[in-house]
Amino acid sequence: MVKARLNKLSSNNKFALVLVSASSIGLAASFILTLEKLSLLKNPVAVLSCDLNPVVSCGSVIVSKQAEAFGFANPLIGLIGFAVIITIGMGILAGAKYKRWFWLGLEAGTVLGVVFCHWLVYQSVFVIQALCPFCIVVWAVVIALLVLVTRFNLQEGNIKPPKGLKGLSGLLVRHAWIVIGSWYLIIALLILNHFWYYWKTLF
Repeated sequence: MVKARLNKLSSNNKFALVLVSASSIGLAASFILTLEKLSLLKNPVAVLSCDLNPVVSCGSVIVSKQAEAFGFANPLIGLIGFAVIITIGMGILAGAKYKRWFWLGLEAGTVLGVVFCHWLVYQSVFVIQALCPFCIVVWAVVIALLVLVTRFNLQEGNIKPPKGLKGLSGLLVRHAWIVIGSWYLIIALLILNHFWYYWKTLF
C-alpha cells in the first residue's frame, strides 16, 4: 500500500519528501552535536556519548578551533540550514511554486555546504586526527542534498549545462544515487586508509 501511494506521488512531491527526510536526519544530528557542545561547556572533562575510542571521539572534534569556524559552534549552521530545507520541502508538498532564482539560491547554498563539509573532512581526518559520528551523518546528508538538488535543477531547466557537460549532467540525472554512493565510498576509503593503523588492531 505504501509503495502504491508513493507511485501516485508526483516527481516534485517525491523530491520534497527526500528533502524533508534527509534534512530531518541532518537536523537531528546537528541538534545532538549542539547538546554535546553544551555538555562540554558545563563540564569540560565530560565523556560524550560518541567518545568511543581514540579515533571515534566527538569530544576531540567539538573542542577544536575548527568546530567554531565562524566564531560560533558549527552545528548551529546545521540547525538553521536543515530547518530551512525542511520548510522548502514542506512548502512543495503544500503546493508552493518557487522561482528559478530561488532554486539557484538553494543550489549555491548546498554547494557552499559541501565545500565547508569537505574542509571539515580534511580537518577532522588529517589535522584533528579524530572522527565524530554525528558530523559524518551531517556530511553525508549535505552531499546527498547537493546531488539531488542539482539533479532537480537540471531536470527543471533551472541549470543549463554547456554542451560539453551535457553527457555528465545526464549521467547525474539518471544515476544520482550511484553518484552519492560513490562519493560516500571515496570518503570511507580515505578514512579507512588514514586510520588503518588503528582499525587493524580491532581484528
